[in-house]
Amino acid sequence: MEHAIVQKLFRSFEEIKKEKNWIEYREARELAPLLWYIDRRNFLKVIEKAQESCNTSWGLVSDHFVEFNKMIDIAKWAERSIPDMELSRFACYLIAQNGDPKKEEIAFSQTYFAVQTRKQEIVEQKIQEYERLIARKKLTETETHFQNIAYERWVDGRWLSAIRSKWDQALFGWHSTGEMKETLWVPKNRPLADFLPAVTIKAKDLATEVTNVNMVGKNLQWEKDITAEHVKNNRWVRAYLWDSGIVPEELPAEEDLKKIERRKNSEAKKLGSKNK
Repeated sequence: MEHAIVQKLFRSFEEIKKEKNWIEYREARELAPLLWYIDRRNFLKVIEKAQESCNTSWGLVSDHFVEFNKMIDIAKWAERSIPDMELSRFACYLIAQNGDPKKEEIAFSQTYFAVQTRKQEIVEQKIQEYERLIARKKLTETETHFQNIAYERWVDGRWLSAIRSKWDQALFGWHSTGEMKETLWVPKNRPLADFLPAVTIKAKDLATEVTNVNMVGKNLQWEKDITAEHVKNNRWVRAYLWDSGIVPEELPAEEDLKKIERRKNSEAKKLGSKNK
């Protein structure tokens, strides 16, 4: 395919791109002519195949293929309503994959939407990694604050190690820290939180924050009272997650945050060297 044609097609796909609530989509009636579907009925057949593929790949069709009516001008001061469809980037990708690759426009669209989809996946992955790193840093700060408050109340450091397992049991359905490490294949010498998803890290942080506030507010002085307070808060957080359909001990482990942090630092160094 000639470079000029590629540039023209790329601009065309970009020009019809729209956004709603920060979600990218394209309208079927604008996409069809770019893929050389002149007869709308033929294009609808391809959309049906794409919807079947969406079902097969566990995608919710209604999330990616949204039917709506749009008003068009038909004469001076006159309009009429016609059916159309909002297509997500994933929907456009599936439509391209179900088209005739012998057509240059279809062949290009297959590459274009595959690349755009992959770019979005990479961006979303980076956002999720950053969210976990920030959540983990916040948990470390909150737990350090917990320790400082506990030490002010003459709490023994050995007791702090014991209470960690108790609050993990309250959060993970009576599974101890050691049991969760075995389940998630976490090395014994590594913190469990480094392998947890963001939602569980934030849950641990919230429970600890509440304990910190109540240790001071209720002037809790004894190990037994502080333990009871922290276990209660972890059970409360677990109950909230449970009501939301999230079972902490059933969530899979995620990539080691230390590896993510090293990769992030390495990427930052490479970016810095390029900008010199």
